[in-house]
Amino acid sequence: MVVLNIKISNTVDIPIYEQLKNEIIRLIMTGELKPGDSLMSMRRLAKELKISIITTKRAYQDLEQEGYVYSVVGKGTYVSEQNADIQRERILLDIEKNIEGLMKTARQINVSTDEIIEMIRMIEEEE
Repeated sequence: MVVLNIKISNTVDIPIYEQLKNEIIRLIMTGELKPGDSLMSMRRLAKELKISIITTKRAYQDLEQEGYVYSVVGKGTYVSEQNADIQRERILLDIEKNIEGLMKTARQINVSTDEIIEMIRMIEEEE
């Protein structure tokens, strides 16, 4: 079983189950979690992160539906064998949808693309 380096924040507007899901996807995409690796049990992960087991269950279910992990009854949850390029394309598509929404909102108040790029650079520097 791999010890997960997961960061969850109570100060953002993203639901905790979604943060958990996104963190596990990040670990898979960066290769920190490899196909066949066993994830912590939902109960243990919930305890370590000090969150509800219902929250971990929802994240694991979403990950399984999206093909990132699979469960074996009585054994645990494992990282799926998958084509990383396909998974990356899925994430890029999500990013594109978010950018489209951002651009639509920006157009409503006449914010230019250059201003958006500058905002992105400033946010990146803060991190």
